[in-house]
Parts: sequence; C-alpha cells; structure tokens
Amino acid sequence: MTNATARHILVATEAECLSLKARIDAGEDFASLAREHSLCPSGGQGGDLGRFGRGQMVPEFDKVVFSAPLKTVQGPVQTQFGFHLLEVTERHD
Repeated sequence: MTNATARHILVATEAECLSLKARIDAGEDFASLAREHSLCPSGGQGGDLGRFGRGQMVPEFDKVVFSAPLKTVQGPVQTQFGFHLLEVTERHD
C-alpha cells in the first residue's frame, strides 16, 4: 500500500492561502507559518500530519498528496475544512 508523509497549513480563505504561499515562495519557513496561521491542530507541529495511506484523508487532499512532486508546496487545495497548502515530504510504495 502506498503511503506518504506530508505537512499542511489550513486557513479559512483562498486569499490567505495564496498570501502564505507567496511568503513560503519568498523564503519564509513553512513550519513557522503553520504554527502561526494553521487552523488545524497539526499546526502546533509545524503542520506535520505524519504517515498515512490512500483513502485516509479527504479525496481532494489524497489526490494531491499521491500525485504531486515531493517537497514542493501545492495549493490552494479546497476541502470541506477550508483551504490548504500541502507539501509531500515522503512517499513509499
């Protein structure tokens, strides 16, 4: 079974998500921004979601996590929870 490790930042609006992505692209630290801005409890761990398999996250999230290049910030990805920036840190078959 394919599994992955990823981190994310969850915010309420697409505009906030795009603003944070621009800051990361400009060199700010993903984990620091996650701790400061993420609405998800994982923000306290820099957005780290740990290891999970296909189907354990909402479909929109899964689609990105299991297809995006590693260590590249993706998003905004909209789910029922809000808007996410995602970074896949590892993927294993």
